[in-house]
Amino acid sequence: MDRRQFNSITVPALAAILAMAQEQALALSLSDLTNAEASTGLKAALEKGARSAVEILGKTDGFLGNEKVRIPLPSFLEDASKLLRTFGQGARIDELIAAMNRAAEAAVPTAKDFLVGAVKSMNVTDAKKILAGGETSVTTFFAEKTRAPLAVKFLPVVTKATLKVGLADKYNQVAGKAADFGLVKKEDANIQQYVTGKTLDGLYLMIGEEEKKIRQDPVGTGSALLKKVFGALN
Repeated sequence: MDRRQFNSITVPALAAILAMAQEQALALSLSDLTNAEASTGLKAALEKGARSAVEILGKTDGFLGNEKVRIPLPSFLEDASKLLRTFGQGARIDELIAAMNRAAEAAVPTAKDFLVGAVKSMNVTDAKKILAGGETSVTTFFAEKTRAPLAVKFLPVVTKATLKVGLADKYNQVAGKAADFGLVKKEDANIQQYVTGKTLDGLYLMIGEEEKKIRQDPVGTGSALLKKVFGALN
């Protein structure tokens, strides 16, 4: 191309050509990946994220010391808790909140085998949904595959931990009556079920956070395959 022809290309046209070249480069980099590589890389990322989340949450202050997942009292009890604090009952409220979060910390380690099993059983459709999905695609995948069985697994652990606190029974009595009048959601009417649900929410949230880190910095994982798969997507 001579100088006159080059100079005739407008800035918008040049930008369009560069954008097209970038898209083609991305398509080529993705096409270089085999289905097996993409699937294996994604499974490795999800398993790594799940294990990391369990390690982060399944220890002292994993929930209680983490603002993102700390389990609060149900919203309908906020006013009542403020009133109790004015009558010198703050220590009992704090004890209940601590017990709820300690129960979550005790329950989370039992999730590891379920989460790893869900990853290993992942099929092509699951993989496509996650790769093509947004920031919540990982959370959705794990919730669909494991929420029901993990709720059953967590409940006895949570129940054992919260029964040690006197306010837990009183909570269930008051919330149960409130639920009868439609003032409280059914899932919040029992402290053990409430904590179990919040524990699962926190677990899936942290798995998503860990998976996001892998997407953003696949080199930092130390895995050549993850670098290849997620490097092609970035």
